[in-house]
Amino acid sequence: MNRKTLLLYIALPVVVIAGAASYHRVKRNTELDHQAAVKSESTVAVTLVPVQERSFRSAVAFTGTLLAVNRAELKAEVTGRVTRVAVQEGDTVAAGALLGAQDEDDYLLGVQAAEAQLAQTRAQALQAQRDNDRAVALLEKRSITRQAAQQAETVYHATKAAAQAAESNLGLARLRLRKARLVAPFAGQVARRAVQPGEMLNPGQTAFEVVDNRKLEIRADLPTEAMAQVKAGQRATFRAIGLDRPVEGRVTQVSPSLSQDGRTLRVRVEVPNPEGLLKGGLFVEGVILGEGETRSAALPATLLKAQDRDAEIFVSEAGVARRRKVALGPEQDGFRPVSGLGLGVQVIDSGKDLVGEGSRLRVISGAAPTSPNGGLAAGGK
Repeated sequence: MNRKTLLLYIALPVVVIAGAASYHRVKRNTELDHQAAVKSESTVAVTLVPVQERSFRSAVAFTGTLLAVNRAELKAEVTGRVTRVAVQEGDTVAAGALLGAQDEDDYLLGVQAAEAQLAQTRAQALQAQRDNDRAVALLEKRSITRQAAQQAETVYHATKAAAQAAESNLGLARLRLRKARLVAPFAGQVARRAVQPGEMLNPGQTAFEVVDNRKLEIRADLPTEAMAQVKAGQRATFRAIGLDRPVEGRVTQVSPSLSQDGRTLRVRVEVPNPEGLLKGGLFVEGVILGEGETRSAALPATLLKAQDRDAEIFVSEAGVARRRKVALGPEQDGFRPVSGLGLGVQVIDSGKDLVGEGSRLRVISGAAPTSPNGGLAAGGK
């Protein structure tokens, strides 16, 4: 193969790749130019929502994580091999239900041996008591010597002490057996199972985690300026991923002191969850509602895409889309107070993702029609 042919084989793929890249770049730029032209020259079908006045209670916003009020990590208290695991993750358990056990047969045999020892020493103590009573009676009749009577008394006290020691040993054996059995401290669900049969467990090693999701709590850190507004008993509302409606709770505890840096105040919000729809670990955003009410301009919360406490929206002015930035207050009953817009201003709802600054608008009633790719269809000039 000569040098020219070799160079041709090397150069040809490079040219093809470069040409393909150039083609796709031109095609993408053409599509972007087309979309820009549609936005600037065509009308976009939209629906409008007016800014309205609504009543809002004074509110303090918070964020936090849902946690079960009753939750427990069950850790081994004795050293031993896991001989039984009775549950799986997700199982519902009653209070006192057995979850797992360590060397259960060995500890059970220890209990049985201690019970037998106690029975034997009690029998010996009972016989010694009878012998002592008989010795006392015979001593009064001078039928035995005082030394024999004292000896009977000593044997009685010794067997009585042995019975008490055996009773203590039985208590220890039962305690070891009880510690070797891991049981649910309350009714709930097994959130985590960290052991398998045959594993060796040491004291302090986690074996199971049990939670009761029927009552949840949120521990939220509020700014210090909220200190005078928040009290125990106030209502709190929040939203969580996966639920299409707000959830209510109650402030049950307000910390008597600020954090060490003096910047936050810890509050505790309890959330009833009898149906179990909420799960521990969910991140939530909500508000704690105060007593007084104020009137404010408002928009539906579903219309706003908040970035922190601000949002960008498009309003309709003389049939043209204009971008506006507004400040938002905490959501209440599906609405959020807005600052920076007057009452009655028409805000674009359906179609807001297709418009840009200066887009001409075609207002439709009801939901805007959708294009085949799922977006709103733009109308002609």
